[in-house]
Amino acid sequence: MPRNLVVSVTLMLVACGRPDVVQHVDLDQSYPTQAGGTLIDAMTGEPSNLISMLAGESAAAAIAGNIFNSLLKYDKNLELVGELAQSWEVSPDQKSITFHLKPGMLWADGKPLTSNDVLFTWRLVTDEHTRTPYGADYKLVQKAETPDPLTFRVTYAQPYAPALDSWAGLHILPQHLLHDQDINTTAFARHPVGSHYYQLSEWKNGERITLIRNPHASQGQARIDRLVSRFIPDPAAQFLELMADNIDSMNLSPIQYARIFPARPELLKKIAQYRELGNAYTYLGFNLHHKPWDDKRVRLAINYAIDKQELIDGVLLGLGESIASPYKPGTRWSNPALKPYPYDPKRALALLKEAGFEDHDGDGLLDRNGKPLSFEILTNQNKERQMSAVLIQRRLKDIGIDAHIRVLEWASFIGRFIKTGDFDVVVLGWSLGQEPDQFNIWHSSQMDPGKFNFIGYSNPTVDHLLEAGRLELNPDKRQTLYHSFAKQLYDDSPIVYLYAGYGLPAIHKRVRGIDSPAPPAGIGHNSYEWYIPEPLRRNEISQ
Repeated sequence: MPRNLVVSVTLMLVACGRPDVVQHVDLDQSYPTQAGGTLIDAMTGEPSNLISMLAGESAAAAIAGNIFNSLLKYDKNLELVGELAQSWEVSPDQKSITFHLKPGMLWADGKPLTSNDVLFTWRLVTDEHTRTPYGADYKLVQKAETPDPLTFRVTYAQPYAPALDSWAGLHILPQHLLHDQDINTTAFARHPVGSHYYQLSEWKNGERITLIRNPHASQGQARIDRLVSRFIPDPAAQFLELMADNIDSMNLSPIQYARIFPARPELLKKIAQYRELGNAYTYLGFNLHHKPWDDKRVRLAINYAIDKQELIDGVLLGLGESIASPYKPGTRWSNPALKPYPYDPKRALALLKEAGFEDHDGDGLLDRNGKPLSFEILTNQNKERQMSAVLIQRRLKDIGIDAHIRVLEWASFIGRFIKTGDFDVVVLGWSLGQEPDQFNIWHSSQMDPGKFNFIGYSNPTVDHLLEAGRLELNPDKRQTLYHSFAKQLYDDSPIVYLYAGYGLPAIHKRVRGIDSPAPPAGIGHNSYEWYIPEPLRRNEISQ
């Protein structure tokens, strides 16, 4: 997922060996803050690598976010604060930013972290040979320099509105380990050395990633000793592990949240449930390089043929919202004038007839020039997406469209199909950041292999609006630009917005220090401050 479209507070966690569960503990008792223990989480997908600028996926970004730092970060109120930078200044003409790094910072191997590492990372992300979807933001920098080891300065040709946000999304990499490496093939991607709270201890393919505290962490020491992420693609299997006390945290499915938990009082005693509308949405996307998706009438017909409320009710059990623009509902960037395309199969059929598709041979399937309207819907091993695809398939069949569903493991899905553009239709999701700029997804320049405009969308008006939005510093004027951008997407229908689901994290009550109620940034914003009191820890078997 894109740098500025990625939500960066996902928890990275996992176990070593099968634990002996602590018995007869009082989960309602107060305990003093203590360091130590292991936090175990479940992830549905395994990262392809741990260099976020290359992986471009949420699983990689989540784990890498515990290993690497950026110059800036968002605090719990979604305000930018320093991370590697202790301060920064923007020049009066808004074209230069000078970052002052915190002194005495080290990499996990004990080597100094300096402004040269920041400059090196900028050069990597802007190198034409680096296969990254993130380069466009940083290529706008006209000049980057390091006046001294603790100062990094960038200068733009003209004011760039998302500039500060961009430096909150770029993980800084160590020059001394990568200066003579091919970043696209380096073994460092599987054996990273960072500067954040944790460092990689073990990556067991298909099973787990284990992180341990980094003694040289640039931000001080986290309280929990180890984070273990177990790869469990099936949410039902995750839930069984949660009930058996073999994991501490998972994202619940709507069925688990709304039906299973209320019927199991014993779970409510030991597991805390949370609900938050995140910055993600699920969509059906067309490959606009393939026929018939280059015909807007066909795309609009599919939009009318899908019952979005049925998806929200049937897949999310009402735990989500309909959307009509690529922004979080309720924010200033979401255009309130846009409403989801209604479920209207008659309108869908009329549009398809206009595009030349009818049931000419009486077999119940629409065809054009003797070729039926048949295609494959690709998605990954995500139950909500799979269920959505099934309901979509049923609605399309009602109007004579033959859609087949293919479910793939995440790494294969991305590597074999998304990055190569070898697909017809996908059901996927975008995770959004705080910055409204979506140049990386929708601009026509971002269609090269490995970049995020993999559906092949090209609209000169949208290109202009995205370019203008990046240069406009007035928030009200930016809002007008992005509302117009969203309207163009709405009219072109390169994707069908399906829903924005609620995040439903469940965390064992042994884990303390979680903010409640959740602040705007979500419960994971301060996971480095979470702790597990010693009486509540598992007795872990080492391996």
